[in-house]
Amino acid sequence: MGSLKRPPALVVGQRVRFEGQVRGVLEVTARAAVLEDAEAPHRVVALIDLFETADFKILFQPERMPLPQSGLLETFAPEVMKRALWWEGHVLEVLHGLPPGAEPGTPPRPGYGPGTSVTSRQKAKAAELAALGHEIKTGAVGLRRRRYTEEGLVGLARLVDHRSVRKRKEFGDVPDAVVEAMRQAIKEGVETSTRNGAYLIWRTGEIIRENGGNLVELPSRRTLYRLVAKLTVGTHATGSAVTRRSKAHGAAAPFGELTVSAPGEVMQIDSTPLDVMVRLDNGVVGKVELTGMIDVATRTLAAAVLRPTTKSVDASVLLARTVTPELMRPGWVDALKMSRSVLPHARMLTLDERLEHAAAKPVIVPEMIVCDHGKVFVSRNFRASCRFLEIDFQPTHKGSPFEKGHIEKMLGSVATMFAQFLPGYTGRNTDHRGRHPERENLWTLPELQELLDEWIVAHWQNRPHEGLRDPDHPGRLFTPNQKYAALVEACGYAPVALSGQDYVELLPAAWRAVNSYGIRINNRTYDAPELGPMRRRDSGVTAKRGLWEVHRDPYDVSRVWVRNHRGEGEWIQATWKYLNRAPVPFGDLAWDHVSHQLPKATEEELAKAVSALLTRAHAGPEQPAANNRKAKRSKADRRVTARTKATTPAAAMPPPRPETQPSPEPPAEDEETTAEVIPLGIFDPLEDPWRRS
Repeated sequence: MGSLKRPPALVVGQRVRFEGQVRGVLEVTARAAVLEDAEAPHRVVALIDLFETADFKILFQPERMPLPQSGLLETFAPEVMKRALWWEGHVLEVLHGLPPGAEPGTPPRPGYGPGTSVTSRQKAKAAELAALGHEIKTGAVGLRRRRYTEEGLVGLARLVDHRSVRKRKEFGDVPDAVVEAMRQAIKEGVETSTRNGAYLIWRTGEIIRENGGNLVELPSRRTLYRLVAKLTVGTHATGSAVTRRSKAHGAAAPFGELTVSAPGEVMQIDSTPLDVMVRLDNGVVGKVELTGMIDVATRTLAAAVLRPTTKSVDASVLLARTVTPELMRPGWVDALKMSRSVLPHARMLTLDERLEHAAAKPVIVPEMIVCDHGKVFVSRNFRASCRFLEIDFQPTHKGSPFEKGHIEKMLGSVATMFAQFLPGYTGRNTDHRGRHPERENLWTLPELQELLDEWIVAHWQNRPHEGLRDPDHPGRLFTPNQKYAALVEACGYAPVALSGQDYVELLPAAWRAVNSYGIRINNRTYDAPELGPMRRRDSGVTAKRGLWEVHRDPYDVSRVWVRNHRGEGEWIQATWKYLNRAPVPFGDLAWDHVSHQLPKATEEELAKAVSALLTRAHAGPEQPAANNRKAKRSKADRRVTARTKATTPAAAMPPPRPETQPSPEPPAEDEETTAEVIPLGIFDPLEDPWRRS
């Protein structure tokens, strides 16, 4: 089968083989070509006859002129460009026989017409310019013709002034060995404390000597400082250590985009300190941490929890809040109802009755949760919660916060769009902190949580998001609620209802024996009448040596739940034995704070100490007497008590037993009241409170 063949293209200046002779192409028209001839000045041959000749062949074809580097033209001065454009007109006449812009049919000037070679045209152009007063030789015209053929107008401009586009060395005359040594010194400081440029210069010299570079001469100190400035651009080598590590461990490859098409397909979770001071209890001022979860597909802030300290139970509770509708609160306007929003409330209500009184925030069931390697999220409890809800657990690579950039950006947005409007705002660091923010009219932690929940429903879910653009109309932005409503039409809605039993399942577990006195956890004894059949019995779980599964809330040590392995697997609630001595629930923070001070104390003594701590906190700060300063309650006691009460859910407590012991007689007025002072230890709020369980 034959194939079509494009006829060869002839241009002026080519050399062709025709009738056994090598001829130059002098002129090309639509139907004929003018060729050089040994017996005549030229020869006109029809193109059809030329191409059909058996020995016709184009011996070489000049390369097409490259496209001009138009960006470089902006680097030349106006007078240089004016001179280059002047030369371009003359060079084009040498190449084609006609100046640029000539009218069709205009005959060439003498010396540039058919039958003249490029060399003869260059001589004619040099003579013409010399007659005009320009001392130009034929070789100079040929040089400009070649430069124009190779580089276009930029080549002519370079001949006029080459300094504008001259490339200078990146680091000047600094030896390459010095540059590499300083790069190594900067790399060594990624994980260390921040040092200044003087250290980097000293370390550069040490590295050169260690590598046997005694013959390498170091530049002047001023040159080395300029080299430090160039090599440390964007690395924070002499700045923030946190930012430096983040920059060094960032992605080297281009950032990718995770494609998600359904709500809950990928969700991200993280915690960060909130830049706001709150009034915890009895006037104690402290800061809290924000733990949030965001849906990548819709940018919905599915849940957000404020706590003085973040524990693994917070992450589990966050999961429960994600799959639970946000109910309307007293005082919220009707516009915040889901039935008044863009969400398809009527259709989802037929599937999930919990949405009847829900606020305008979607209920999203996670399929995958992305988190970092914080102890809160990689804990056994959180992993078990993900398995319980059939959620894929996907931790990021270490030192790679960009892999969960959506939640990182969201946490920063909360600071700029919510926290800064609150009293007690501290700024992101001490440089941005005002004077005495703790003296402002601060919110309490429950009040701040209420404000945050309302802000999420009212503002965040109805705010057009930059990452939710319409692909067909990039100028249009969607809100998280609008994006959810659009995606749920294509992906559907799958309700997940959590019961009280499910919430207990999300709590951290411990395995204990049920003795005659009950269950002992962290020097606390829990008991209940329903534990009677379990006392001194084997649970039947051989992997745990017959122990019983106990779930507990670290923020409420007043009760635990025991799974009845010998029954139907139901939960039995057991109450702390000495709860009547401390009728206010408190958490592990307060318990550990006192137990560390009294390491050899009995359980009853510990209960009395914690109860006394809470009693003093409830009574408020006392005015210290001038002669009894040691009796003043410490600030650490008040802070621990306030943090504990702020994180403890309200629960119904059994009535305290009446005390039958007579009250001690008051001391005489002339007697001095003395009391044993127990020194307070150093309290570490980041310590795991249940590590000894």
